[in-house]
Amino acid sequence: MRFTKYQGCGNDYLFVDLTGGKALRDPEECARRISDRRLGVGSDGLILITDAPAGSGADVGMTMYNADGSRAQMCGNGFRGLCKHAHDRMGIAKPEIRVHTDGGMRTGRLHLEGGKVARVTVDMGMPSLNRGDLPMEGPQGMALDCRVKAAGRELVGTAVSMGNPHFVVFVEGDVDAFPVEEVGPAVEGHHLFPHRVNAEFVQVLGPQEVRQRTWERGSGETLACGTGASAVCVAGVVTERLKSPVTVHLRGGDLLIEWGGKGKPVFKTGPTVEVFEGDYPWPA
Repeated sequence: MRFTKYQGCGNDYLFVDLTGGKALRDPEECARRISDRRLGVGSDGLILITDAPAGSGADVGMTMYNADGSRAQMCGNGFRGLCKHAHDRMGIAKPEIRVHTDGGMRTGRLHLEGGKVARVTVDMGMPSLNRGDLPMEGPQGMALDCRVKAAGRELVGTAVSMGNPHFVVFVEGDVDAFPVEEVGPAVEGHHLFPHRVNAEFVQVLGPQEVRQRTWERGSGETLACGTGASAVCVAGVVTERLKSPVTVHLRGGDLLIEWGGKGKPVFKTGPTVEVFEGDYPWPA
């Protein structure tokens, strides 16, 4: 099985081209084995590039499996890698690539350097500030700068759903010195969030620049989180700490987030890099 590995801000995925009606046996187990960083190739997940459904208007399809074999709807970092592969290796030479995902149709606008894709702008969809969409316990409506006690601290945070739940905490001082390893799990499993939550800890560097650390539910601290960066921009704009566009410095790299306000989608621009290609002993 031929694969190509791409990474975006430190999130790495393995891509297999199944267009032309090809199939892969037991993709869940394949994802678990090939993603293993000691016994396999190593990745955050497996992404299958498929034929677009007839009549969908998409250029290609995307089916994504996490490293534990579970199926995911979409991933911004993985999506950018798919767009790069489609342009650079599959000859889909368009300024925008339409991809059919389990989370619906997504469009990637390509930014080229030397004829190859270096960055992709992704439509991340519409954010929701309704705490019921996370869900988050409490009165109906928005949770803006609400106070939450966790790990012996009183945090001030804003709840944002980007299709997955986020609680954005703006911290005083250097976020690199903030005890994310201690506070992150306490926020993730807080009783206010019955389905758990992703927690962002953010240092404002200026009206259009922040430094972000993310504690992802079920994964711990990660090098990058695109939906988290999107939530940070939204939370910053609605609480008047930030104005769009916002440059988000993550531990794995930088993302540019744009949001036009209520009723508008969030757009995320970030890098995508081909790491290597190879063969893995897995039957089709």
